[in-house]
Amino acid sequence: MNLSTLLVARASAGRPVRVGLIGAGKFGSMVLAQAQRIEGLHVVAVADLDVGRARASLARVGWPAERYAATSMGDAVKSGRTFVTEDAGALSTCDEIECIIEATGHPIAGIRHALQAIDARKHVVMVNVEADVLCGPLLAERARRQGVVYSMAYGDQPAIICELVDWARSCGFELTSAGKGMNFEPRYRYSTPDTVWGFFGWSEEEVRKGDFNPKMYNSFTDGTKAAIEMAAVANGTGLDCPDDGLAFPPTGLHDLARVFRPVSDGGRLPRSGLVDIAASQEPDGREVFNNIRYGVFVTFKATSEYTKACFKQYGLLTDPSGWYGSMWRPFHMIGLETSVSVLSAVLRNEPTGCSKEFRGDAVATAKRDLKAGEMLDGEGGYAVWANAIPASKSLALGALPIGLAHNVKLKRPVARDRVVSVDDVELTSDLDVVALRRQMEDTTRQATTSKAA
Repeated sequence: MNLSTLLVARASAGRPVRVGLIGAGKFGSMVLAQAQRIEGLHVVAVADLDVGRARASLARVGWPAERYAATSMGDAVKSGRTFVTEDAGALSTCDEIECIIEATGHPIAGIRHALQAIDARKHVVMVNVEADVLCGPLLAERARRQGVVYSMAYGDQPAIICELVDWARSCGFELTSAGKGMNFEPRYRYSTPDTVWGFFGWSEEEVRKGDFNPKMYNSFTDGTKAAIEMAAVANGTGLDCPDDGLAFPPTGLHDLARVFRPVSDGGRLPRSGLVDIAASQEPDGREVFNNIRYGVFVTFKATSEYTKACFKQYGLLTDPSGWYGSMWRPFHMIGLETSVSVLSAVLRNEPTGCSKEFRGDAVATAKRDLKAGEMLDGEGGYAVWANAIPASKSLALGALPIGLAHNVKLKRPVARDRVVSVDDVELTSDLDVVALRRQMEDTTRQATTSKAA
């Protein structure tokens, strides 16, 4: 990798890489924390509906006030400072900005922001995995037609998993599975914003001191975020989500190759080629020894007796047979690493992971018995969790994607743990995004029919 060298060359030529950031929450704050330290990377503007919050985020991560005191984007470009605004659309109209980082976490807004940026021929780094799972393959195709890059955000787990998948395939190994670690127990599935901090293990004092959103962290806890991320990995790698959703088998590093291999060879996977989660907790709450809670992994199979022997000779952790091995990265640092995606897009015209097809979906599933007339409150809320299933199954069920499950009314009851269908709800708003999603679904159905013929 030579991104820093390329950046130095650009900076030396007086051509800094100019970026716009939409969303100054936790992820955006982490991006900003490092961006000020990277010579040649200029954050021209930060857009957030709450300008006060954006300024507070800049101050929290150590930006001197004079660095974000630009009076306009034109002033920011000329002075090398940063403009803070509530107008996200304005970032796409700034000719000097080359790349937009979308970090709002709001799927509807994220899709609209991405479309604006792509149509303005700007690269998009989509931190917003919720938006990516909802319509990512269409956004990626639109970006290709416009000659720009649509990319997952490096530092977040989906992009790093995609990197490991690419590594395994580039080495010629037979890829078996890919996934990430996570603190999960079955009872977490029904967590709400009221109970999440107890499950997360943080005190009220720690929560008060941090910039933590209870719905966002509840989506981590109840498995929704895992479903969204694994569906994104499926769409970016050609792997599949399990037919019945993620199984979350408790697994330590030493057992990745043993557990994440097919049942036919003694593992826990129904078959090869799946994504799943290595839980860091046993169902009874005991912590898994040597767990990979903050990391990502792939498992793969040797293609010959010679390769199998090399696995042993070079100390690879394998299953008992010696045929299956694993490779992992123990940590991810989300926004602190996202500049890698920006520089890859601008300097090399390459994404760090990208949705290629609609292969996996994250579908809304009832967290409790829901009654007709109730309002769904989306990811991390009180009403639904997301399950990661194959897109083919989602289409057959007419499932409601989790990205469209916010502020919609149920027309009929849905029992706990049942998938909510599009026919169960009233979709009366955000019809532009609903239409885009249906376009992606129709395109996938047509492609499937053509293959079958």
